[in-house]
Amino acid sequence: MHAFTLAAAIFLAISVLWEVFETIVLPRKIERRLRFTRLFYLTCWRVFCYLSDGIKGARKRSSFLAIFGPLSLIALFAVWGATLVFAFALINWSTRLPFRLPAGEMPSFFADLYVSGTTLTTLGLGDVTPRSHLARLSMVSEAAIGLGLFGLVVSYLPTLYQAFSRREVEIALLDARAGSPASAGELLYRVTRAGRAEKLEALMERWEHWFAEIMESQTSYPVLCYFRSQHTNQSWIAATTTVLDTCAFSMACLRDRRVSQAHLTFAMGRHAIVDIAQVFYRKPASTSPERLSKDTFVAICEGLREHGLELRDEGEAWTRLSELRLLYEPYVYSLSRLLRMELAPWKSSPGSKDNWEVTKWHSETRPH
Repeated sequence: MHAFTLAAAIFLAISVLWEVFETIVLPRKIERRLRFTRLFYLTCWRVFCYLSDGIKGARKRSSFLAIFGPLSLIALFAVWGATLVFAFALINWSTRLPFRLPAGEMPSFFADLYVSGTTLTTLGLGDVTPRSHLARLSMVSEAAIGLGLFGLVVSYLPTLYQAFSRREVEIALLDARAGSPASAGELLYRVTRAGRAEKLEALMERWEHWFAEIMESQTSYPVLCYFRSQHTNQSWIAATTTVLDTCAFSMACLRDRRVSQAHLTFAMGRHAIVDIAQVFYRKPASTSPERLSKDTFVAICEGLREHGLELRDEGEAWTRLSELRLLYEPYVYSLSRLLRMELAPWKSSPGSKDNWEVTKWHSETRPH
């Protein structure tokens, strides 16, 4: 019985340490589906989503869901530490390692649990001391693991928040360029209305790099996908959708050289969103709400023609755009349902203000 307990305790400790290595140290997507960390996030996220359903108001609900990313990290670290404490306590108990206890106390599993807890956290209280070489080796090994785990956590958090900050900078910059919430139609309008149609190519090139960066960071550290933007009407899902919409429209409708960069950005964006969906084992949605009607498409085309853009025939462009949308919309819609983040519209609502124009003391609609 003790041999079985010892084997189970060693297996539990090694499993936790391997989870720590895969989650923090290994900078790549993990193909293995059955993982403690994955099950932890799936379970906790479902609980959070269930609780959020009882919150009235989109802003309050979004604020509540925004807690999940940082809080889940703290909870995950705590679960790892508690599991290691329990595993080493089982090792000490199953091997009957001798410890000098305070006067009047008898050896028990709870005493071993206390020894393990004070050792992993390196408290060094001195009220319990090892009485054999094997007990000393066990305590030194656990203390070393505790210090290593603390060091990894300290280095892991800045890495995460730096990646989050870089992601959010481009999303914030999109506010003045594409509206709030961002939309492909508004982005194209503003670029062409300002007489800077050539800037669209440079913008797409910058977002090509942004897609490459989020693919690298969010497949290696999926918890970043749960981190939400500062404003309720902004998210990395909405920004991704806006830029992919813009690229798809450019490829289907524009006639000039900007199409070549749109193709590169579209390819990188589609690659990123598919890889991130695979991390969560999310299949593309078989059905999704219609985001772009034919009338809205025609209105966008007419508005762009008024600003001097040369567009292809509407019938041909609509068919091509519909084909391109099928390459990414099922994936972004599937992720948006999982993460409770809204997709970007194709066209901004009339009279809506950008986030930079709105404060607590001002209306969120433009005066007529």
